[in-house]
Amino acid sequence: MSKTIKVALAGAGAFGIKHLDGIRNIDGVEVVSLVSRDLAKTKEVADKYGIGHVTTDLAESLALKEVDAVILCTPTQMHAAQSIACMNAGKHVQVEIPLADSWKDAQEVVALQKKTGLVAMCGHTRRFNPSHHYVHKQIEAGKFNVLQMDVQTFFFRRTNMNALGQPRSWTDHLLWHHAAHTVDLFAYQCGSPIVKANAVQGPIHPALGIAMDMSIQLQAANGAICTLSLSFNNDGPLGTFFRYIGDTATYIARYDDLFNGKEEKIDVSKVDVSMNGIELQDREFFAAIRDKREPNASVAQVLPCYQVLDQLEKQLGK
Repeated sequence: MSKTIKVALAGAGAFGIKHLDGIRNIDGVEVVSLVSRDLAKTKEVADKYGIGHVTTDLAESLALKEVDAVILCTPTQMHAAQSIACMNAGKHVQVEIPLADSWKDAQEVVALQKKTGLVAMCGHTRRFNPSHHYVHKQIEAGKFNVLQMDVQTFFFRRTNMNALGQPRSWTDHLLWHHAAHTVDLFAYQCGSPIVKANAVQGPIHPALGIAMDMSIQLQAANGAICTLSLSFNNDGPLGTFFRYIGDTATYIARYDDLFNGKEEKIDVSKVDVSMNGIELQDREFFAAIRDKREPNASVAQVLPCYQVLDQLEKQLGK
């Protein structure tokens, strides 16, 4: 595919805007349709980014013949059904993490991808952050092996707000969204499937109906272990912080930045063409469409993560 890839983007909130900013830096790609709940706000974002078509109905965008691919930045609960709708309409699809909020739905998305042969990818951004990509290259070169990962995913969300501090129309989830990043990354960096998984959670929030604190332990088949702590109650530094303890080094990853165990910053600017993990994720999606190949973080590649999440949910007694 040498022509411009024309894209519909669904979800004009905090993460949708991150994708729009990333796509601005990618040649041969044009966002031609923007979908979101609030038409007035959607038009405002579309005007800023020069997007000609706006709608509140994904089906309207899928009906546009010019649309080649869709990026879904919509509420978690819609991801699986919307991914299926995109592929049924003949469109390549990248869905933001998580792929689904149930094992059954995740399997259905992968089954349809295999049937259609379309590019279907999930936004497991940690695979693309320059920090984690640097570590992955060290692993591939045989210079580093993960023995343990210690991960903290901390937010302060006692009310239902998004990353921009705006009210959400849906409820986020520590297990099916935030734990998915680490569960997938751990197996990916170890190059070994997860064979043991345990979880405990704190009290259920009376209004939000979700656990606000959670602890997860993982072990890969090669013996490596991971400890993940998650909280929506943390009133302090926010975000996800990864400590890689390995046979030759210790690395600390904070989104796109990387440090050694002595907190000395490591230059990861030459790892890829950008320092923006979202942009790199989008570049992989569009490259896979052009090259007619499976992308890194394809729905099939990340599927084992959702099987682990399903096992953990059963342990927690949904």
